[in-house]
Amino acid sequence: MKRKTIYAAGAVLLLALALGCNGKNGTITEPASEVVSPTSETAEITADSEENVTEDVSEVSSEEEKAACELEDGLYTAEFHTDSTMFHVNETCDGKGTLTVQDGEMVIHISLPSKSIVNLYEGLAEDAEKDGAELLNPTIDSITYPDGLTEEVHGFDIHVPYLDDEFDVALIGTKGVWYDHKVYVSNPVLADETAKEANAAGDTVAEEIAEGDYTIEADLEGGTGKATITSPLTVKVTDEGMTVKVEWSSPNYDYMLIGEEKYLPVNEDGNSVFELPVPGFDKPLDVIADTTAMSKPHEIEYSIVFKPDTLKEVK
Repeated sequence: MKRKTIYAAGAVLLLALALGCNGKNGTITEPASEVVSPTSETAEITADSEENVTEDVSEVSSEEEKAACELEDGLYTAEFHTDSTMFHVNETCDGKGTLTVQDGEMVIHISLPSKSIVNLYEGLAEDAEKDGAELLNPTIDSITYPDGLTEEVHGFDIHVPYLDDEFDVALIGTKGVWYDHKVYVSNPVLADETAKEANAAGDTVAEEIAEGDYTIEADLEGGTGKATITSPLTVKVTDEGMTVKVEWSSPNYDYMLIGEEKYLPVNEDGNSVFELPVPGFDKPLDVIADTTAMSKPHEIEYSIVFKPDTLKEVK
């Protein structure tokens, strides 16, 4: 845009010099009284420059409109789309990642199928190879597959300039070659609202159970399949809510997590026992349990699946 404007200005200047500068040694004479119209070439250059200015302004306005984030601050789940079957989120994530919105800035965290992608770059591959390029380094994410297998994979936090439209993300794998890709993020759903909807039915169940002591049978899913929990579980219902007592088949579990809330064992000897809050029994309770049985502590994802029709009051 600037180059074409300079050309136009230069053409007008040369025209002025040719008309008004005809003396020796650069002597400037009086300008001609006749008004001379720009040549057709100069007019075309000027018109082309003005058109490009208009186009550039329109493009800037369009980018600004895209960048405007209308989401409130908070955590969302959102769909992450790419242009390649070789670059996608882990199969357990249902094509989605966790979108964090803060002060109008959006960042999505995605977990990949493996560790084969080493770095990402927010832009084009040619720029990623330049000195000083800021590469995205991976996180180590733990993934549990439906068969109970747990695997560590690479995850990435990617800045999202706007929703529902493509932007550039380059990647480099273990072979050291950069590749260009187009990605976009869509359909954000507020995580808090999703959790409320998921627990709504469970809350209703809790309200219908009278205060007292109960037992309920349950299955444990996830992990390697080696660990188990004692069933039936002991249930306590008070005016503050419901809790279940979970006893593991091992003494090596030192804490459990429900969301970001941490729970410690309620016993000192024998197999690890925890008291956990539950909203209801019609949905699995997703937990993370940390075991010290391996060479180093390891967090493992589990689901406790209740059997509501086995709930019995202890008299």
